[in-house]
Amino acid sequence: MSNLNLSGLYENLNIDEKVFKFSKGIENKLKERFLEIDEIAEYNQLKILRAMQKNKLSDAHFTSTSGYGYNDYGRETLEKVYASVFNAEAALVRPQIISGTHALTVALFGNLLPGDELLSPVGKPYDTLESVIGIRPAIGSLKEYGIRYKQVDLLEDGTFDYEGIKKQITDHTKLITIQRSKGYAWRKTLSVTEIGELISYIKSIKSDVICMVDNCYGEFVETIEPSDVGADLVVGSLIKNPGGGLAPIGGYIVGKEAYVERAAYRLTAPGLGSEVGPTLGLNQVFFQGLFLSPQVVAGALKGAILAANVFEALGYKALPNGQETRHDIVQAIQLGSPESVISFCKGIQGAAPVDSYVSPEPWDMPGYDSQVIMAAGAFVQGSSIELSADAPIKEPYIVYFQGGLTYTHAKFGVIKALQTMVEHKIINL
Repeated sequence: MSNLNLSGLYENLNIDEKVFKFSKGIENKLKERFLEIDEIAEYNQLKILRAMQKNKLSDAHFTSTSGYGYNDYGRETLEKVYASVFNAEAALVRPQIISGTHALTVALFGNLLPGDELLSPVGKPYDTLESVIGIRPAIGSLKEYGIRYKQVDLLEDGTFDYEGIKKQITDHTKLITIQRSKGYAWRKTLSVTEIGELISYIKSIKSDVICMVDNCYGEFVETIEPSDVGADLVVGSLIKNPGGGLAPIGGYIVGKEAYVERAAYRLTAPGLGSEVGPTLGLNQVFFQGLFLSPQVVAGALKGAILAANVFEALGYKALPNGQETRHDIVQAIQLGSPESVISFCKGIQGAAPVDSYVSPEPWDMPGYDSQVIMAAGAFVQGSSIELSADAPIKEPYIVYFQGGLTYTHAKFGVIKALQTMVEHKIINL
């Protein structure tokens, strides 16, 4: 190993030696932390392996269906495996679900009726859900169907406002939506334990309320999932953590059978539900992506921790900071200016295997209230388990960095972002 000329290879990739040495010095201090992440990945790998063995996964389950997708045994087994992994009664795992926002929309519309109330006890939801809910006017929103929305913001220290939550729960409160990750907000990601405590409190007030968790970016970061601590529904995207970088599309909804079934009727049609839906030859990559996901998530986590430590050493604020326990793969870094955010994202794009020659620019992206810059040279369009970074162009100019199918690539992304900021004279090493 000592004979490897890594610095020379990085130099061939246009990384200055001083940038390489600065990053390498910080990385060397993180070995013990990385070992802890590897142990969590091992636990989750064995959990997934056990679920596949328990449900007698066979290569016969990799076959394709088209049209209506009747008798798709691979799809049925995939959903049994997901239910086992998440310790849930049932699962809906479909290529017809195109994103995390779509999966959440299906779960919400499937389980809410006119006159019901939806409550978020963790503040404003992710930007794209504002149109779904009707916070931002949109055709076909929950608001148009007579479903009311309320929210309780987190307290200044990032903890739950339990008294405020209690006041907002009424006889009409049907569903509680809990966003685990931060979205475009400067707040800590919720741990599974914290989510469990919140659910327990809410159920003590109204036992029949449905508690749904937006699990995007959080799968397999810990050894337990929200469904292990009382969540009735857990929802996510296959082009994030659980797809392992192989799933080209898809989303999942796991939880109590009655609520998952209602979501299935919303996804397809009343009377059809989960009985239809072709897998179009995707079963094998869905299974294999799930199998690989603990290792892919571990690499992304290491990259996020490296990013936090590198940019904290340069005087920037990071959330979570370089020492905190992780609960998702997203690393927020407060860069302080539009130029810094754009330069960082250009560096991430320059580190990509796909479209590395493209220069990202801020634009008016649908579903957002400000211009957004997104850097992603991914094998799957929009896949945020792959190396990516994005930021709304508004104060305090925070960039959100995530992903990397391997730690080596996540590391290179951090180094390339730093290199670009040095070249643009934003950072002086």
